[in-house]
Amino acid sequence: MRVGLVCAHAGPSPHADGPAVGTHQHIARVAAELAERGHDVRVYERREGTELADTAEVGGYRVERVPVGPPAPTPTAKLVPYVPEFGRWLTERWSGQWQPEVVHGHYWIGGLAAATAVRETAVPVVQTFHSLGVEQLRHLGRRYGGPGERIPLERALTRAVDIAVAQCNDEVDELTRMGLRRAAVAMVPAGVDVTQFHPDGEAAPREQRSRILSVGGLAAGHGQDDLIRAMRLVGDAELVIAGGPPAGRLADHAEARRLRELAEQHGVGEQVRIVGAVPHDQMATWYRSADVVACTPHYSSAGRVSLEAMACGVPVVGYSMGGIADAVVDEVTGRLVPPGDVRTLGVTLRRLLADNAGRFAYGHAAVDRVRCSYTWERTAGALERLYERVVGRRKPVEA
Repeated sequence: MRVGLVCAHAGPSPHADGPAVGTHQHIARVAAELAERGHDVRVYERREGTELADTAEVGGYRVERVPVGPPAPTPTAKLVPYVPEFGRWLTERWSGQWQPEVVHGHYWIGGLAAATAVRETAVPVVQTFHSLGVEQLRHLGRRYGGPGERIPLERALTRAVDIAVAQCNDEVDELTRMGLRRAAVAMVPAGVDVTQFHPDGEAAPREQRSRILSVGGLAAGHGQDDLIRAMRLVGDAELVIAGGPPAGRLADHAEARRLRELAEQHGVGEQVRIVGAVPHDQMATWYRSADVVACTPHYSSAGRVSLEAMACGVPVVGYSMGGIADAVVDEVTGRLVPPGDVRTLGVTLRRLLADNAGRFAYGHAAVDRVRCSYTWERTAGALERLYERVVGRRKPVEA
């Protein structure tokens, strides 16, 4: 099957309203898995700069960089006017010898470009939003920083696609509230690279006291402030926050300064350590160094951090929402607490850190759960069946 994956951003986006690093890892891994299954896969992303070639062969699939928009990193809001041009470029590209049998849009900008490109053809469109503006607005409130046109354009996109792929049950419900029929929404969670994330291997250096690890961007809505407030109830433990800019730039980072000040105000400044960005290929060592991984974002569709931690055999304490609620089985692979309930968060962390046998049991169950239900092979297989279904619907019936 010929598959076109479209993401209008170029590589991991540095912008708060653009797709996260995990989104591009997701697309790359899906493309590689589909190619390994024998499909002809091409990934289309926007070209930024001139240092990269127009096309590249990566992991059995082809990446094509589309020369649309400014040749520099660009916020999502400023990419919206280039969607028609992106769509026309794809239409022309697909008018030659190679035309996809199915197009899969990623993130809302990529989906708009994909739907624009094939609107006058019989090529079906599958869409993964990775995050929804209306959900982010509900959970983040005034801290939501997405462009104003995002939500109405996402609603319009739901009417243009054959099927939408949700990554968690909360997203299934949200997409149906946006007007999609339930039959037009498929739940396919993200996967985990279990060859990279596993319990055996090196661990990052640590102190003698217990370690709680938090992983996520240093921006509003990632929940590090809730964890810092909860540390007053935890006792003698360290909270390590990984994410944001590289360590050398943390001193000038406004959110890092705010979190440090918050820790001092609550009397836990000596217990909180912000380490900055950690390369993804080194994250497993940080997960293994932790006694507990805390996942407290105010919005999370995929629950990637919780899955990676569980694959490394580390129990998760997380907010009961989005992909975290789907991944973590309460009192089996970790603990779930009500979103925003700082007191329950602190008490739960304290009790779990004191329960060595409980953490051991949760960690073993977590590894089993990931290997059974959250591998990339399983994700690619589900998408493959989905593609076959929508292509079969669109093909004309022969006499």
